[in-house]
Amino acid sequence: MTLKEQIINDIESTPIILYMKGTKERPMCGFSARVVSILNQHSVVYQDVNVLSDPEIRVQLSEYSNWPTIPQLFVKGELLGGCDIVMEMEGKGELGGALQKAGT
Repeated sequence: MTLKEQIINDIESTPIILYMKGTKERPMCGFSARVVSILNQHSVVYQDVNVLSDPEIRVQLSEYSNWPTIPQLFVKGELLGGCDIVMEMEGKGELGGALQKAGT
């Protein structure tokens, strides 16, 4: 399985997955830390993928998602967006409903 196939498989088979800089226990940038904080407030189970562990992850992910920035949050195989979109959805009260669709 190629890296791109693995990324696609992970996105499609994981209810909530966050591609980020660092890990949810130790975010390595402010944008990733904000998304982790918001997700933790919702008490959802999610998988984190550290794009810093292999630079090719970021390249392949961005090719797949057509989204250039990190973090990238996927719920039920669908890209919700990056930090700004997650923060906007949270501010409008929309994020909780989107996360509930994942059934975690």
